[in-house]
Amino acid sequence: MKKIGILFGQENTFPQAFVDRVNEKQSDFKAEFVHIDQVEQSVPTDYAVIIDRISQDVPFYKAYLKNAALTGTAVINNPFWWSADEKFFNNALAVQLGVPVPKTILLPSKERPDDTNHNSFRNLGHMNWDGIFNHIGFPAFMKPHAGGGWKSVYKVDNPEQMFRAYDETGQLVMLYQEAIEFTDYVRCYCIGGKEVLIMPYEPRNPHHLRYASELKVTGDAGKKLLATIKDYVLKLNEGLGYDFNTVEFAVRDGIPIAIDFCNPAPDADVHSVGQANFDWVVEAAATMAIDRAKNVQAGKDNLTWGTFVRNSVQGPVAPATPVQAAASEKPKAKKAPKAEASDEKPKKSKK
Repeated sequence: MKKIGILFGQENTFPQAFVDRVNEKQSDFKAEFVHIDQVEQSVPTDYAVIIDRISQDVPFYKAYLKNAALTGTAVINNPFWWSADEKFFNNALAVQLGVPVPKTILLPSKERPDDTNHNSFRNLGHMNWDGIFNHIGFPAFMKPHAGGGWKSVYKVDNPEQMFRAYDETGQLVMLYQEAIEFTDYVRCYCIGGKEVLIMPYEPRNPHHLRYASELKVTGDAGKKLLATIKDYVLKLNEGLGYDFNTVEFAVRDGIPIAIDFCNPAPDADVHSVGQANFDWVVEAAATMAIDRAKNVQAGKDNLTWGTFVRNSVQGPVAPATPVQAAASEKPKAKKAPKAEASDEKPKKSKK
């Protein structure tokens, strides 16, 4: 396994820059675009590391990557976790990690999923719309509980707008979420679970101008805000287990509130993120991939698993009690006596 590969789709600038930089930095692992011509069960690939930028849109690639991971490839990001992850769970986990997030309610799909009927929803009562509206308030956002790219996102200012938008969502399971009126907004790359780049970002600008922004808070307050944001970014990515992700924060009353942090194939195009941000992410990704390739153990699980999964499997590691600590200590060898002179861890849903 002497290669580092990148699996991608329609993007143009980042994949080639990544391959070039990895090859410039070292010669032990050849970097290239992943090539697939046959996928056989439990047969290893030639890749020590694969950076995945497209499997969220191509189920064949997701299956290929799981097989590669099973046979020892370090896939970035973990395809098993990414397949299971979604935004509502992320928000729930963030609450437990102590990271502020908007108040959020999960809504059932407006239309029934295929191959279901009313009997499939015997456990689902009518939504308490008055309670939901009172809890979330207006304005509010409605967006898919698993999705991205600003697809099917609605901002609503009253119940009538909400119900009209809900009618358009079909079989999508949606989040209904308070709108955060922010004074600052940032988007943060997190690479390898430790490298963080905080980028001022304006989501209300046209796409190509969203990174043309500056933080309004400055001085000691600005330094404190940036330190808090970095801490939250590291906590979220450690909990989720992502090697390559972005996290977005809206700052309200000086408090950074995590808005979106499930972006395991985040935008890295030079034309949208800008040259300086692009150079940073290329360098950080190349360094991470080389380090992972050097530490891959053939035939073993070389994936990153977040603390949520690790603790679920192993259980939280409790501190040892004095009795356990004493029992685990190796008995010290007794010294021979000195010799004497003569011896020696909203509206009703159509269901």
